[in-house]
Amino acid sequence: MTSQPWSVSGVEMRKRQAAHIEAPPQAPGQPRPNTCCLCWCGCCKCLWNEDRIERSERQMCTKMDSIEAAEEQRPSLDEVLSWARSFEMMLRSLEGREIFQEFLRSEYSEDNLLFWLACEDLKKETNPSLVDEKARVIYEDYVSILSPKEVSLDARVREGINQSLAEPSSLMYEDAQLQIYTLMHRDSFPRFLNSSVYRGLLDSRRRTCLET
Repeated sequence: MTSQPWSVSGVEMRKRQAAHIEAPPQAPGQPRPNTCCLCWCGCCKCLWNEDRIERSERQMCTKMDSIEAAEEQRPSLDEVLSWARSFEMMLRSLEGREIFQEFLRSEYSEDNLLFWLACEDLKKETNPSLVDEKARVIYEDYVSILSPKEVSLDARVREGINQSLAEPSSLMYEDAQLQIYTLMHRDSFPRFLNSSVYRGLLDSRRRTCLET
């Protein structure tokens, strides 16, 4: 049987595919050649594959931009408003603690919050050697009269801590922590809600909601 003049042998087809794959990169501004319909191997020089990768990268960039924009808007307006209703809720929020710490720093009472957070960390510790180490660090940093960061504790609570130093435990600062918590709640927190730090954040979130 006589072969058709327009038929292409398997060898010739492979030569054409090889020539297409090994072709030099296309210069900027020049039109792209037609992509071979049989080039489904996913090679990096396949023009169809290049377009697919470019679309994927654009989608990924758009997604990352959206995530970054959302993170920039944290905390939300509802979350900022909730802090005014609950001191405990503010302390549970990472953003809430950070903004409250910024305010306390302006009043030179940041160590109260740092002491409270250190006690929270100690209460979660289960390793005896680390309990002993963390308990002594808290004492040296916030309880000792020699510490420049000494927090305000009454004599009864301070005496209880001194007696516990012989055998430190994860709960040895519980009374002291409650005393500092009460001090922040009753004294610092009301001023925080009326401060420019909190009001500025609240106004910023309200403007953002109106713009969207």
